[in-house]
Amino acid sequence: MDQLYRESRSALIRKFLNRNRLHHWILALILMLSGCSGGFWNDDKVISHDLEDRMLYEPDSPFYLDVSRYPRDNHLLPIGVFDSGTGGLTVLDAIVNFDRHDNNTHQPNPNGDGLRDFQQEYFLYLGDKANMPYGTYPAESKIDLLEEHILKDVQFLLGNQYYLTSTDAMVQTDKPSVKAIVVACNTATAYGMDRIERFLSRSGLDVKVFGIIDAGVQAALQSLEEDEDASIAVFATAGTVSSNGYVRALNAQKDKLGRRGKISIFQQAGIGLAGAIDGAGEYLQPEAIEFSPAYKGPSETHPDARIDLAIWPRYGFDTINNALLFDSMENRVNDIQLNSIQNYIAYHVTSLMEQIRIASDAGKLKVVILGCTHYPFFSEQFADRLDALYNYQENGEYIYRPFMTENIILIDPAPSLAGELYDYLATTDRFGESDLSQSRFFLSVPNQTNPNIQIESPLEFTYEYKYGRTAGNDQEYVKRIPFGPSCLSQDIIDMLSEKMPFLYQIIHQSKTFPMN
Repeated sequence: MDQLYRESRSALIRKFLNRNRLHHWILALILMLSGCSGGFWNDDKVISHDLEDRMLYEPDSPFYLDVSRYPRDNHLLPIGVFDSGTGGLTVLDAIVNFDRHDNNTHQPNPNGDGLRDFQQEYFLYLGDKANMPYGTYPAESKIDLLEEHILKDVQFLLGNQYYLTSTDAMVQTDKPSVKAIVVACNTATAYGMDRIERFLSRSGLDVKVFGIIDAGVQAALQSLEEDEDASIAVFATAGTVSSNGYVRALNAQKDKLGRRGKISIFQQAGIGLAGAIDGAGEYLQPEAIEFSPAYKGPSETHPDARIDLAIWPRYGFDTINNALLFDSMENRVNDIQLNSIQNYIAYHVTSLMEQIRIASDAGKLKVVILGCTHYPFFSEQFADRLDALYNYQENGEYIYRPFMTENIILIDPAPSLAGELYDYLATTDRFGESDLSQSRFFLSVPNQTNPNIQIESPLEFTYEYKYGRTAGNDQEYVKRIPFGPSCLSQDIIDMLSEKMPFLYQIIHQSKTFPMN
């Protein structure tokens, strides 16, 4: 009934809009007086508040998707992957390097067959870098805006349009649609999976969607014995932590997997870390030599990420090369700014261990889920910091060792998700006949043809604008453009080249702009 109502209302609106201006205003008055929810008036056109409606029923909307023309049951289409930034490339890297099956029989083979499982697939990647980090939206009470960003990511993957540059007025229409969607972002999985699945159901599209959280949970629980008492920790964005997505999934899955031991769950909100890894200016300023008032990361005065001076030695902060900046006046330090990814990790790992140390009845920490796609870039640094805390002493006593196993298992959920994706292609007979070099990569940048936006730089919105927007506006905040040196910092390019050389090679070979 809901769908029929929306379809009939949308048809009525279009009918009246095709008539003269008088009818136009009469319809607006009728809708207003009748208390009809779900629409508003903007620039002489009625627009649905609900983005799903605009995607399905409003051809004039920039987010409209003509599902009647969607290529169905086409196994030759690519697989779509999206994230809030470049962090999702860790997921795609795990997928393209995955080798756990015999490629001829499609049967599991833990040792692989020497051939990459997805070597005949190709991928479309979208990083919504202009709107990242997604984990901040819940803290700013903008969950509805976050959900819109997530649906727009899906609309991009399903559609065929993109731009060449942020100032380009001519839209390109040669992007293929997708046969499956991987939600690489943990926050997007926690807040958007239900919306995505509902939209796909309403649209009638047979496109399978995969989320990253369940994959991480299964890998973590499989690392424990059936009757083992232990603690599992989740490092994630503040948004993912506040959603309790991992906690719910862990509690739901542990009984299904027959885990009889007592499992304690701890979460650490990695405030600022994902943004720092992706080079967001409010979290990391590599060239800065003094404290910035625009800084939003952990500090002595941060309400949710306070640096505790009482345990200062335990953090083990790096103090060279301006990795720490201080707000100093009259020979007194007023605040502290973390200015290196290493120091962010040091802060958050120490803060997690303080949680566990203070808890009275938790088992030893054995498994840590890296519950943000950006974090596996720095898995070695997480491991090193955990090892340092395991060996840390004060007055001859180990502060954290009683609460930790010696060899803590770090879980990257991406390989488990790759296994789910492969099984789906096998059971539905949807393997492709292409190759990885056909993959294409896109990032969002501020739409500089939109006069309403407010930017810090050609690549970044101001913080106030990014999180001050409201849901329901039918305008393009961003343009999706191909990867290239113009929209990625040299630090990120170097990181991709060093940490995922095969995927970096694929990016070079792709139809999108080469990264020089």
